[in-house]
Amino acid sequence: MHTLSRRKFLRTVSASTGAMMLAPAWRPLDFFAGKGKKLGIALVGLGSYSTYELAPAFQFTGNCYLAGIVTGTPAKEKTWSEKYNIPAANIYNYQNFDSIAHNPAIDIVYVVLPVFMHKEYTMRAAAAGKHVICEKPMSMNAADCSEMIQACRKADRLLSIGYRLHFEPYTMEMMRLGQQKVFGELQSIECSNGFVWGGDPNAWRLKKSMAGGGGMMDMGIYTIQAARYVTGVEPVSVIAHEEKTKPDLFKEVDETIHYELEFPGGLVAHGSSSYNANWNDLKATAAKGWFELTEAYRYNGMKGATSNGPMTFDPNVNQQALQMDDFARCVVQNRPSRVAGEEGLKDMKVVDAIYRSIASGAKERI
Repeated sequence: MHTLSRRKFLRTVSASTGAMMLAPAWRPLDFFAGKGKKLGIALVGLGSYSTYELAPAFQFTGNCYLAGIVTGTPAKEKTWSEKYNIPAANIYNYQNFDSIAHNPAIDIVYVVLPVFMHKEYTMRAAAAGKHVICEKPMSMNAADCSEMIQACRKADRLLSIGYRLHFEPYTMEMMRLGQQKVFGELQSIECSNGFVWGGDPNAWRLKKSMAGGGGMMDMGIYTIQAARYVTGVEPVSVIAHEEKTKPDLFKEVDETIHYELEFPGGLVAHGSSSYNANWNDLKATAAKGWFELTEAYRYNGMKGATSNGPMTFDPNVNQQALQMDDFARCVVQNRPSRVAGEEGLKDMKVVDAIYRSIASGAKERI
């Protein structure tokens, strides 16, 4: 895999955060103490996110551990095996991946591949009898997402999407404030996420056939999530337009998109995504005040405030560790993840409608 430029960018400006605010606190080590083994996770794809975020996060997990890897780069097999003490029997490539079905040490497969490969490897992992975490965006379009969900249901395997922010304390406070209407009825939402692309001009993220889209698929998915989790309801329509100042670089995919996402009752979320602007914010205005994150989607360094004063939460917990531990607990308890496949499907329905709106120039139903 190519180095993931956006992942590398986020890593340089942040470390790892995450905690639980809306759900009761729990200690992962206590959960499994005397109740069985930790669950083994195999990372499929050893790009930047796996290398710099997910693999290191396992030192903070209590319910799961790094049991295996899947890579198409032989040199990485030796490096990872030595660094993380991974036995040869738990190392796979893309040709022998399906034989993972016979490995009882691996309970969960985490798909960390270019977007166009998410559907295939999610479905193959489920067919192999493994529970699945799939990175976001879930797939190329909503139709793919539906197939992935059905495949996991048919195999009786759980499916979760890598929405780490659902376990991050500042984000969970935004959920609480919005969904519980602490400051009254919501009046507007502003959300934007982007960075200035400085990576490989031939990277897979700039190829529509591999990424599905550009800044919207990569960065905009966070803003769609934000608008949905602050309100706690589903949007009904969207109108969007695209700006492109570097057509030679962004030949196949979108550079900057602005959209207006309408919710029942007329509430509108104004969102933006970009590969050519440094944005990272989320603000909700309500009848009796406001609440916001000025560092809204990072791995750490989150900053938040309300009209009553600053938010103060622990910025040093590991989002990825909490996300993976929670899914391991879901597997043991046989209950759906709070970020199940349906969450990814809902976001992709919005993304599909945004691209339809750009093409039609009109408001599109979701």
